[in-house]
Amino acid sequence: MTTSTGRSVRESGRTKRAGALCLFMALAASLARPGLIRPQKPQKNAPEPWTRAEVVKPAELAAQVAGGKAAKPLVICVGFHNLYSTAHIPGALFAGPARQADGLAALRQALEKLPKSKEIVVYCGCCPFAECPNVRPAFDALHRMGFTRLKVLDLENNFAQDWVNKGYPIEKGK
Repeated sequence: MTTSTGRSVRESGRTKRAGALCLFMALAASLARPGLIRPQKPQKNAPEPWTRAEVVKPAELAAQVAGGKAAKPLVICVGFHNLYSTAHIPGALFAGPARQADGLAALRQALEKLPKSKEIVVYCGCCPFAECPNVRPAFDALHRMGFTRLKVLDLENNFAQDWVNKGYPIEKGK
């Protein structure tokens, strides 16, 4: 049996399957562009880019944020906007997911004019700190920009459990 183009039905089916495969491969290749695919979780036993002194616990940061007139660090959320708008640390800037190129670009742009000695705390809170795909790229980018007083917020489980549920101060919206 042949089609109107003179091809056999079997040959026509192969052509359609090959075309579908090519379309699938092109789609997969386009999605593999940097910034669109979630990077793999940090490798076990890989050294962290920060020292112990550059890790701040939630209780310590909450005391700084709620404190009186003492200088407060600039807190930056490098997680997802829906989490930020639901609840975030008071005064925190939203930069967007640092695992994505546009999130890193927003982070760099927001901080490019700040003095390199400004105290900065980076946090995400979407998942356990040890597995976070956003904190490491943000910390690395800010370190490469020359910031000397960087810290990361150690949220052992996530922002809801380790900050909100403990009654630490929050803001909503934005």
